[in-house]
Amino acid sequence: MLGIAEGKFEVKAIHRYIREYWAEWFPKLPSYQNFNRRINFLAPAFQTLYGLLLTDGRSDEGNLSHLLDSMPIIVANNKRSNAAKTANELCDKGYCASKGQYYYGVKLHALGQKQHGTLPKIRMLKVTSASENDITVAKDWLSEVRNMDIFADKAYADAAWAQQLLLERNVHLYTPVKLKKGQEVLDAPDKLFSTAVSKARQTIESFFNWIQDKTHIQHASKIRSALGLVAFIFARLAMLSFFYS
Repeated sequence: MLGIAEGKFEVKAIHRYIREYWAEWFPKLPSYQNFNRRINFLAPAFQTLYGLLLTDGRSDEGNLSHLLDSMPIIVANNKRSNAAKTANELCDKGYCASKGQYYYGVKLHALGQKQHGTLPKIRMLKVTSASENDITVAKDWLSEVRNMDIFADKAYADAAWAQQLLLERNVHLYTPVKLKKGQEVLDAPDKLFSTAVSKARQTIESFFNWIQDKTHIQHASKIRSALGLVAFIFARLAMLSFFYS
């Protein structure tokens, strides 16, 4: 975690950094190969640590607005996505609409409580394979949430589900309006509403950009195992929670 906080995003770079600057603290530092193996074995510990640092799922009183979105964690890019097999217990091929490309890897889903003038306060995080549809994940994942407004992108638009959330759990789901079949432009009221929803959810996009900037979490091409991928993801999330909480 310290190595990531210092801008060392690969295990080899972290090992070199410790050897060069912290040798007195770690006189029995193992070889890079054994160091890497030990990091992978710590994957469950990183998950547990992040769970302990994560803000609990209850909303702060008086603020019930939440933001929902996902981001790709790329183990193999478009050119290599068909042949990639690394960590196939967790990974598969999916499509990232924001990047306009296919990739092999996983998705990180986040539900955050909206805060004025800053990044959202993360309440829930979930990792799924890349092919998992965002709305399918959300319908299962958010089955217990109640009494909140959720702002999300078009991937979560489903009128029947939105009505069910409202009637059964007092959850208002707001998504941009989709064009109807044969419709080329939105009507003025729909365009205004969609713009308002997109503006409301900007900070969840900023949150994902912040994670990437601080940890390079989307660049997982050096990963060689499922344990390695879990350690890669949750060591970064735990570091952010610990150093930036």
